[in-house]
Amino acid sequence: MKSLTHASSTAVADGRRSSVAGDWLLLLLPGLIWGASFLFIAEGLQSVGPHGLTLARLLAGFATLSILPAARRPIARSDRRGTALLGLIWMAFPLSMFPLAEQHVSSALTGLLNGANPLFTALVAAWWTRTWPNGRVALGLGIGLGGMMLISGPSLGEGQSSALGVGLTLAGVLSYGFALNLARPLQQRNGALPIIWRAQAVAIVLTLPLGLPELLNAQWTLRPALAVLALGALGTGAAYALLGQAAARFGATRASATTFLIPAVALGLGVIVRGEVVAPLAVAGGVLCVVGAAWMRRAH
Repeated sequence: MKSLTHASSTAVADGRRSSVAGDWLLLLLPGLIWGASFLFIAEGLQSVGPHGLTLARLLAGFATLSILPAARRPIARSDRRGTALLGLIWMAFPLSMFPLAEQHVSSALTGLLNGANPLFTALVAAWWTRTWPNGRVALGLGIGLGGMMLISGPSLGEGQSSALGVGLTLAGVLSYGFALNLARPLQQRNGALPIIWRAQAVAIVLTLPLGLPELLNAQWTLRPALAVLALGALGTGAAYALLGQAAARFGATRASATTFLIPAVALGLGVIVRGEVVAPLAVAGGVLCVVGAAWMRRAH
């Protein structure tokens, strides 16, 4: 009897450890996938042009989400126009900016600059509501924006090409800031996946004119093809589903902390896999962006 009780207690403990490990994996995976996306973009550009890459990732992401019944649920008729706008400012435009940027700057730098995403989202929210953030949030914004300047500084000094890459990246991140503020109420009313899935459908239509010719003229080899497939199926598909599941389980605020991983993962993969060189000042700036965003989240 004693051995049976011990075995039962061991099984319960093992189950708890497994559950905790699963929870951490669910929280971490979206950030890891999105951090790796900048490496996938750089690899994919070896075989296809930037607009073709954007179209390919959207097609793969849309196909991946189409498998999930939750993504195909109907949305309110009154929210269709806002969802269509998200197709432009959350999908088509920013997802086009990043491969264009990576023709001029490294995948690591593009990923580091994406660490400013929560800062831009907070700034847009302040502008949108005409409400200046409180002192603690403003301090976090200041820290993060200072970090963004440190990231950009070394590249801006390298010439017009690098400055263009930084500008394209920041344009994409700013677009995310508007999109996330628009998406929040739409997702609260309809669920995350139905909005994302429909926005991707709109983005496919918008990127088709420039993307299809490049996609048809692509010179595929195995590694870039696998990178683009992973970029679409994982970064534009599965990561959204995982984040939605994490938000339902842990709450939106805790689940969104996964985005703090993006700069570190992009930096690590860019340096290790592609041998990219990033200025120490830019790395320090990436750390400040994450610190500023984390401070803002804690101050709310």
